[in-house]
Parts: sequence; C-alpha cells; structure tokens
Amino acid sequence: MTSVQTRTPAGTRRLALGITLGVGLVLVVLASIWIGSNGISPGAVWHGLLGDGSHEADVVVWGSRVPRTVIGLLVGGALGAAGVLMQGHTRNPLADPGLFGVSAGASLAVVLGVFVLHTTSASATVWLSLVGALVGAVAVFAVSTAGSGVASPVPLALAGTAVSALLAAITSFIVLGDQASLDAYRRWVIGSLGGRQLEVVQAIWPFLLVGAVLAMLNTRALDNLALGEEMARGLGERVGMARGVGLAAITLLTAGATAAAGPIGFVGLTVPHVARAVIGNAHARLVPVAALLGAGLVVLADTVGRVVTGGDAEIEVGVVLAVIGGPVFVAVARRRSLAAL
Repeated sequence: MTSVQTRTPAGTRRLALGITLGVGLVLVVLASIWIGSNGISPGAVWHGLLGDGSHEADVVVWGSRVPRTVIGLLVGGALGAAGVLMQGHTRNPLADPGLFGVSAGASLAVVLGVFVLHTTSASATVWLSLVGALVGAVAVFAVSTAGSGVASPVPLALAGTAVSALLAAITSFIVLGDQASLDAYRRWVIGSLGGRQLEVVQAIWPFLLVGAVLAMLNTRALDNLALGEEMARGLGERVGMARGVGLAAITLLTAGATAAAGPIGFVGLTVPHVARAVIGNAHARLVPVAALLGAGLVVLADTVGRVVTGGDAEIEVGVVLAVIGGPVFVAVARRRSLAAL
C-alpha cells in the first residue's frame, strides 16, 4: 500500500505534464498555421487546410505555413533531443549539438556548393548540408579517438572545438573572396524556416527517424554513464558502444535539423536544462520531453518572428531564438542544478 501511495503522485504529475505539453504544442501549431504577415481569418485557414488549392488562403496555408510548421517541429524536436544526448555524453552542461562539428561542416559544404558547383537551389543546399554535417561529425570523432580509440568526453569536446574552428576558418576564407558564396552563406547561416517546402521533410526524415530511435536506445546507457564510467562498466555497460550509439544519434539528429533550417542555436543548449527542471534526470523521459519542448519553442519563435515587426518583413527564427535563448540560458545557468549535471 505504501509503495502504491508513493508512486501515484509521481505518476499523476507525469501524466499532467504530458497532457500540458501536448496541449501546449497543439496550441502553438494552431497559432503557427493561423498567424502570419498575411491576415487570414480562422475560417479561411480551416478552408485552406481542407481546400483544393484554388483559393488564396489555400496557397498561403499549404505553400508556406504548413511546411514551415512541420519543419519547425522536426527541427526543434531533433535539436532538443540531441542536446540532451550531447550534454549527457560530454558531461558538460554548456555543450551544444553544434559542438560536434555538424554546423561548421554543413556551412562549409553549402559554401563549397556555390563556389565549386555554382548551385544555389534549395534541394541541393539541403543535400550538401547533410553531407557536410556528416563529414564534419566523422572528422570530430576521428580526431577525438586518434591514439586511444575511445571517444571520451574531454577529447571529444576539444576535437569538436578544434575541427569546428578549422572548418569555420576555411568557410570564411572562401566567402571573403567570392561574393556569390558570401550571399548564399549569409542567407543560410542565419537559420530560417521561411521558403522551405515539404520536399525538405522527404530528404531529412530518414536521418531524424534513425537518430530518434538510437537516442531512445541510448537512454539507459546515459543513466549508467551519469554514475561514472567505472560504475557503468560495473553495471555491465559497454561504454564504447554506448558512446558510439549516442554520437551517431547526435550526428543524425543535428545533421537533419541543420540541413532543413540552417544552424539554429540555443535550442540544444537551453531546452535540456528546462526539461530537467520539469521532469528530472531519467533520460528515458528526459529525451522525449526535451524533444517536445524544442519543437514547441522553434515553432513559437518562428511565429513570433513573422508578426513582431508589424509588417511584411520577418525576423528569422534563428535571430528570435538568440534573443530569447540568451536571457533564458543565463537564468538557467544560475540554478544549482546546472552544476549537478
């Protein structure tokens, strides 16, 4: 009886949290589809969702708002989950998925696509950034494991910083000498959901799906690794394999998100800390909660960016998240729980 009584409040709290997150996410999605620089009534939006594409509302809803909402959900969810894994494996509360060389690799690939291949199409940019992100992550992993053969947290962070700096330097060298590359890089690097179509989802969903599955498979190992590598080995954990699965999940999730929307900061950095504050440190619950929070945050920031200027101009989601994420992270960083990761 005592056991049941002690478990019931925790189970009720988790259920209430799940319902709250679900309802909040639905409201954010509805707002994203309804609100924009083009004022459309709720009735027209509903007609647009069910329409045949022959009316202006149909074009606005399916040509712009639905694609950027779906992509925003995928990008935010991927970055939120990747942030939890990145901080868990590096034992660094300031770690961001971009630390793994993914963003820098994707940026260089996009620039090389313009400089060498003279391509600026959206579909080509998505595939180039995917390839560049994966190559950047492999380079970081290779450098961090050189000699020891093991991807330990400190060498991984150092390798990520060094490789990212090198790739960023090469990118800067190219864009400063080529105007076309600079223009393409300037449009892409800011991080945006505008102008994306559902074809982008077709390119990234396999990466995100495999990454999400690997992330959930990695949660038990993360709980054990949080006790220390020696303790994890004592519990029967294969540390090397656990690191490999986690880093593969981080790479796939971040590569897909970066390819879809460009490098978007602060989501993978701040969302995991907020998720820990509301759900605790058990990674089996922490990863999906962070994914839900990240998805809602990106879509909400994109919606705010559409209307904050009061005109046809938009503020890109990457800029809005930087403005929101900075103060939020400072507030989160002042909590004692940050140091207890």
